[in-house]
Amino acid sequence: MHDDRALFELLTLEGAQAGLSWETILRKRDRYRIAFDGFDPARVARYGARKRAALLADAGIIRNRLKIDATIGNAAAFLAVQEAFGSFDAYWWAFVDGKPIVNRPHTMADVPAQTPLAAHISADLKRRGFRFVGPTIVYSFMQASGLVNDHLAGCAFG
Repeated sequence: MHDDRALFELLTLEGAQAGLSWETILRKRDRYRIAFDGFDPARVARYGARKRAALLADAGIIRNRLKIDATIGNAAAFLAVQEAFGSFDAYWWAFVDGKPIVNRPHTMADVPAQTPLAAHISADLKRRGFRFVGPTIVYSFMQASGLVNDHLAGCAFG
């Protein structure tokens, strides 16, 4: 995945999913797209008190103040990364020199919840002002965005 807006959407949904099932988030994904203006980080970063209140009242998304505030703050941090690196995509893929890490676990039990690289990236994101980006969330984001391929050995999609 190399589209900054799609990466911002995925990062937002990964954070929203923390402590919940993916099924819950996926059912709410379309409403998230509307509520967060198509995941345009420039628009989200400008949200004020009125928009925050509207988001907290929107039953179509996860109405958790910490997660909503993190999304707004993450949008500003996302823009800062774009400014510093040319794109979030360039920043993100630099952690793997532009090539995905391909693992070949034999069972789902062999797939880690986090890795040292995920912990390193998590720390860097936090240093840049991101929230809801712990190592487990980051590793899931790495998998979903294509940085890591953890398809099981013998999987037709791997």
